[in-house]
Amino acid sequence: MAARRVLKAVLVDLSGTLHIEDAAVPGAQEALKRLRAASVIVRFVTNTTKESKKDLLERLKKLEFDISEDEIFTSLTAARNLIEQKQVRPMLLVDDRALPDFTGVQTQDPNAVVIGLAPEHFHYQLLNQAFRVREGVTFRIVTLLLEGAPLIAIHKARYYKRKDGLALGPGPFVTALEYATDTKATVVGKPEKTFFLEALRDTDCVPEEAVMIGDDCRDDVDGAQNIGMLGILVKTGKYKAADEEKINPPPYLTCESFPHAVDHILQHLL
Repeated sequence: MAARRVLKAVLVDLSGTLHIEDAAVPGAQEALKRLRAASVIVRFVTNTTKESKKDLLERLKKLEFDISEDEIFTSLTAARNLIEQKQVRPMLLVDDRALPDFTGVQTQDPNAVVIGLAPEHFHYQLLNQAFRVREGVTFRIVTLLLEGAPLIAIHKARYYKRKDGLALGPGPFVTALEYATDTKATVVGKPEKTFFLEALRDTDCVPEEAVMIGDDCRDDVDGAQNIGMLGILVKTGKYKAADEEKINPPPYLTCESFPHAVDHILQHLL
């Protein structure tokens, strides 16, 4: 393994890495304590769009993780930042539990479409009947996009891990809308370079001084390594056999779980 500058920051994925829905990865709480005792900054980065940051934090605290809200950077945060930068009025196709993170955002008479993980919004009947008016709000997804409204994808994950198995992420639905309307979505979550750079912004670290731990070879590891970070792939969550062979360069390290990743960091990178 190549020599590098001293490690200063560790970015950690949440769902699939520290926990799977309401169950913690075995040993993850204690491993996080050991990591915090070292001389590194720890940040938590997630593409989770099923719930607000507040609800996510409550879930993590119930699982006995010592995490504060200002340590979490989500794709919902990145999406809101982009909405405010572009000064658009979004049609928010997100889970109702994620809506608190968009409090104060103007959504009347939408001129943009924002998509997150929202299973209740994505089924053939709804997408096929894209010219409806519902509850006084013009519900015209396809029409908006055909008229030039920007399509903002909170992320384009192909799938994610639930307790009952793998489930489709928003990626296939975003791709369907891109194809149907001949447009290209702006993606704000992992694996976008800007997402990782924003997550590192308040750490006073450059990418070469950071490592990313996650269960998604593309979104977590490849995305991080594309900006100069090290990427550690864990075999929990959505991991499938030989995932590490799907990206080039391969992960800096592939290991069994978050506690094993922490062991390696403490023994070899500090």
